[in-house]
Amino acid sequence: MEQLSRMAGSLVGSEIVRLGNEINDRIRQGEHIYNYTIGDFDPNIFPIPQQLEDLIVDAYRSHYTNYPPGDGLLELRQAVGQFLNEWEGLEYAANEILIASGGRPLIYTIFKTIVDKGDKVIYAAPSWNNNHYVHLHEGVHCVIEATVENNFMPTAADIAPHIKGATLICLCTPQNPTGTTLQKSELEAICQLVLAENSTRGEHDKKLYLMFDQMYWVLTYGNTQHYNPVSLVPAMRPYTVFVDGISKSLASTGLRIGWSFGPAHIIAKMKALLSHLGAWGPMAEQKATAKFLGNKPVLQHYLVNFKAALEERLNRIYEGFIALKEKGFAVDAVVPQAAIYLTIKLNLTGLGAYGKVLATQADVTAYILSQAKLALVPFYAFGAQANSPWYRLSVGTVRLQEIDGMFAQLEDALSKLQ
Repeated sequence: MEQLSRMAGSLVGSEIVRLGNEINDRIRQGEHIYNYTIGDFDPNIFPIPQQLEDLIVDAYRSHYTNYPPGDGLLELRQAVGQFLNEWEGLEYAANEILIASGGRPLIYTIFKTIVDKGDKVIYAAPSWNNNHYVHLHEGVHCVIEATVENNFMPTAADIAPHIKGATLICLCTPQNPTGTTLQKSELEAICQLVLAENSTRGEHDKKLYLMFDQMYWVLTYGNTQHYNPVSLVPAMRPYTVFVDGISKSLASTGLRIGWSFGPAHIIAKMKALLSHLGAWGPMAEQKATAKFLGNKPVLQHYLVNFKAALEERLNRIYEGFIALKEKGFAVDAVVPQAAIYLTIKLNLTGLGAYGKVLATQADVTAYILSQAKLALVPFYAFGAQANSPWYRLSVGTVRLQEIDGMFAQLEDALSKLQ
């Protein structure tokens, strides 16, 4: 094969995208599959807010089709600042906010701004894409194997032994893939670790920063509450860079409007990087989002109904897995807390059917797909161990009327295993 860069030669594509493409190919060939893999929404089930759609159409008809400013429209950055203040009590000026085409380019530019080759990056597994971003920037992986006992979140005790010499800690709450959240006490303790470590570093030494991905923060259920580091520990403000946007909160993954906010000097460097990438949010969508975010009653009304629909699906599927567990099947699930994901367990390795033993977790994944027509994403696609029995189930494409049929097929497939 023709030689390319060392990074390209060692780069592994997204397992989640690969799996999703494979499932979509099978569906196009006429196979009926319950495709609960991709962290996206079926627009026929979860459309974007009607008012937002109307504003986008109006913006295109007004010919807002040119390049936006490199850091995003001022009116959108101001609207984001007002939104953060009203909803989270955070105060960030327009020059501390950066608009981009969703969260991915923002995460990339955070890494590129902060992480040098050989820098240590602390993150938990499972988590979304941290392993790939560390690889892209030739950082040193410091992976914490998170457990169900801690809601698959890293704890301060997990992080403490690795904090010396680290450059970046990556936290996502509510978390993709688990749909779980970081508890207030743990987030406070992690913040104190960061502050204590930075107090030991000299004036000209690189500090330890926290990338705080809260893309799902408005999607919490029951008594679950979202906390952020700067509200809890204001001294964290110089060391925290946030990732947020409308992709998940407004079922707007395809609109490509995300934002990052943090220290002005970091945001300025991220803007410079983004100007070379050209990964800006579309002009019309920026115009529309600025107006929509300013209409708090309409936004609140949308979220009430949107969250209720997601929570109903999460709870029904959770209850279905617990019912299977009570029947003696080797499955389990974590109580829904947030986001659009349910964490489920398929502890089926060593069992067999049709003369074949499920020797690996990959065998389990394939069996459930072939026999139950249920497509899930294994946690090993998020950096967890290959033998992890845990999976992400996304409810963004779940139709309520299909849930009973899905469980009937799943129970039938499970009953064949011995």
